[in-house]
Amino acid sequence: MGTLKFKTNINCGGCVAKITPHLNEEKAIKSWNVDTANPQKILTVETDSLSEIEVEQIVKEAGFKADKL
Repeated sequence: MGTLKFKTNINCGGCVAKITPHLNEEKAIKSWNVDTANPQKILTVETDSLSEIEVEQIVKEAGFKADKL
């Protein structure tokens, strides 16, 4: 897989703090970052095995939206 990018509604530090445990507990995610300065609030995920749909599901379970770019 490699690098996956998503447009999200994770728009502040509090939102990042809320989603952090959800993304950190997924062992298949090597690293991730949310660019809250970008108008599209880009979530970048580094993974070798997760699909876009699986990442979108993790974000949805945390209470946010993610759309593949």
